Amino acid sequence: MFLYCGIACRRKFFWCYRLLSTYVTKTRYLFELKEDDDACKKAQQTGAFYLFHGLAPLLQTSAHQYLAPRHSLLELERLLGKFGQDAQRIEDSVLIGCSEQQEAWFALDLGLDSSFSISASLHKPEMETELKGSFIELRKALFQLNARDASMLSTAQALLRWHDAHQFCSRSGQPTKKNVAGSKRVCPSNNIIYYPQIQVNLRELETAAWFSHDEVATALKRKGPYTQQQNGTFPFWLPPKLAISHQLIKEWVEKQTCSSLPA
Repeated sequence: MFLYCGIACRRKFFWCYRLLSTYVTKTRYLFELKEDDDACKKAQQTGAFYLFHGLAPLLQTSAHQYLAPRHSLLELERLLGKFGQDAQRIEDSVLIGCSEQQEAWFALDLGLDSSFSISASLHKPEMETELKGSFIELRKALFQLNARDASMLSTAQALLRWHDAHQFCSRSGQPTKKNVAGSKRVCPSNNIIYYPQIQVNLRELETAAWFSHDEVATALKRKGPYTQQQNGTFPFWLPPKLAISHQLIKEWVEKQTCSSLPA
C-alpha cells in the first residue's frame, strides 16, 4: 500500500513538473518572439496561420462542429498571390500562441486593411472555395468549436480588432507602427508605445459559470419573473427575447438538439 502510494505520488509530481516546465518554456519562447522582430520573422517561416476576413475566422465543418484550419507561410503566400494581394500583407499578422514543439501561431485578417479590403471583399467567395471553408462570425460558431480553437480564435479576433482601431496615435495623430509579433504599436513621431489590453476587465462581470445544454434549454422554456427558489437561490438569468444574445443561445440549443436526434 505504501509502495503504491509512493509510486502514484511520484507519477503525479512528474506530470505536474512536466506541465510546469512546458508552460515556462512556451512563455519564454513567446516573450522572445514578442520582443525580437528577427526571431518572430524566423518563426513565421515554420509557423502556422489562422485566417480571418472582417474579423470572421475561416472555419470548416466536420461532424456537427467547426474546425479552424491552419496554413503554412508558403500556402499563404500562394493564396495572396492568386487573389492579387502582395506578400507584404503577411506583416499585418499577429502572434497568438505556440505549440509545445514551439511552432508559432499567427492570425491574419484578409479584409481589414483599407488598401486591400475592396479587392478582398470581391474575392471573398473565391477565397472560401479555394480554402474549402467559410468565414463565419465567431460569436455564432463559438459553441461548436473545441476549447483550444475557441480560445485561440477569441484571442486572435481581439488582437486583430485592437490593431485595426489603434492605427493612429491619440496624441500626435500620426500613423502608428506595429512590431512583427503585434504585441505593441509605436508612434514614430514621439515614441509613445501602445499595448493591447488580451486581460479580462473584472468590473464588467459580476459572475461567470458553466451551464449544461439541459440547463440552458430549461431556462429558455421558463416563463414569468425570475423569483427566488425554495433553496434561496435564483435561476440563472437569460437575456430578453429581443436581444441578439438570446437568439444566439436559442439557435445553439436548437442545433444541439437536432444533431442529437437519430437519423
